[in-house]
Amino acid sequence: MQNKQQLSEVEMQGKGRMVLMLMVLFFVVPIVVVILMYQFNFKPGGISLGELVNPPRFISVYKELRSSDEKPLPDDFWKKKWSLVYVAGECQQKCLGKLHDLRQLHVSLYKDIARAQRVLITTSQDLSVIKRDYPDLIIINHPAHTVASLVSEFRVKNENPINANRVYLVDSLGYLMMSYPESLPLANMRKDVTRLLRYSWAG
Repeated sequence: MQNKQQLSEVEMQGKGRMVLMLMVLFFVVPIVVVILMYQFNFKPGGISLGELVNPPRFISVYKELRSSDEKPLPDDFWKKKWSLVYVAGECQQKCLGKLHDLRQLHVSLYKDIARAQRVLITTSQDLSVIKRDYPDLIIINHPAHTVASLVSEFRVKNENPINANRVYLVDSLGYLMMSYPESLPLANMRKDVTRLLRYSWAG
């Protein structure tokens, strides 16, 4: 009887060690892999086609800012999804063209479409046409002096984001990590975003 009890305890200890090893493999190994990828600058599936923001920059949520539907931005606004962001002053022809491109890119994500959101930061006050044509676009519109602090967080290469005609990619942890210059074809931007979403477990 005692031998059976001892054997049972040994089996339980063995199972406990096995569970512990599986937990280590499940939780620790992925973190180690990510750290090594970062240390050695390894990018799965090829190089990025956009321009890397290094180091990634955390984007703030300003309490005084609201979306165009008058709702305050939630604290986790930049953390719920990946954000494709465009910044403009008055949203005229060039801006409207970029919004069209972003919608095309978003739709082309297929199964990952729910993981991304499109955000326009603008000083435009008349949004009737934009809201009609892009009803699912999140619009943050305020006078220039009110939105200036948020706009400045998207500055790369000493460019004024209002005039840069860039698309900015904020990951689902709230960090600005990539920007895409005006000269980059939409197809290349799509390849980049698709690859980043494929290899990301967040968002």
